[in-house]
Amino acid sequence: MAEIQEAYRGVMDEIETAAARAGRNPEEVKIVAVSKTVSREVLQEAIDAGIHLFGENRVQEAAAKIPQLRGSFAFHLVGHLQSNKAKDAVRLFDMIHSIDKASTARKVDAEAGKIGKRQKILVQVNTSGEATKSGAAPEETEALCREVLRCRNLELCGLMTIGPLTDDDGAIRTSFRLLRQLRDAINASLGISMKELSMGMSSDFAIAVEEGATMVRIGTRIFGARA
Repeated sequence: MAEIQEAYRGVMDEIETAAARAGRNPEEVKIVAVSKTVSREVLQEAIDAGIHLFGENRVQEAAAKIPQLRGSFAFHLVGHLQSNKAKDAVRLFDMIHSIDKASTARKVDAEAGKIGKRQKILVQVNTSGEATKSGAAPEETEALCREVLRCRNLELCGLMTIGPLTDDDGAIRTSFRLLRQLRDAINASLGISMKELSMGMSSDFAIAVEEGATMVRIGTRIFGARA
């Protein structure tokens, strides 16, 4: 437990430093502790250590772990969502970060409606143009946001991206800056006030904070190398 607490505190310290460089309040940034492949026992230790917000990549893995946990916590889905997993996703997750198609949004909307839930979601954007990554193209994002806004059981909270897999800090920064600019442009165009920018992981979260991230998705820096 002490190791997890220490690692989490280290991430918080780096967020504070990055926020200070950008003239931001570090309290604007939430850490989503990504618990993909982390055992239920270690997850429970993290909850007992005072960590309350977690991210899972796969609906099935989350479904096996979450019901067995106790205490105060929330889970976000940070991995790709297949439409056929929408029913389980709305029952398990406080927020879904990975809506990248109108058809998926409508499926999640329908499932949320069945249980009387207003499901918080983020629209995932492929800001790096990498073919291996999910996400709407930047130029298609506003149209997708319009579709989400038509769904009465969805709450559009913001945008998400995965930075490019590179050591080029400039390319990473460009990707994150594009997400912030997109959010601001869509807010102005549609007359809405999306707040969240989910961007930055263990290797690049400091750049993300400097560029306006409100959520950083941190796995290995907190829990160590994945199994």
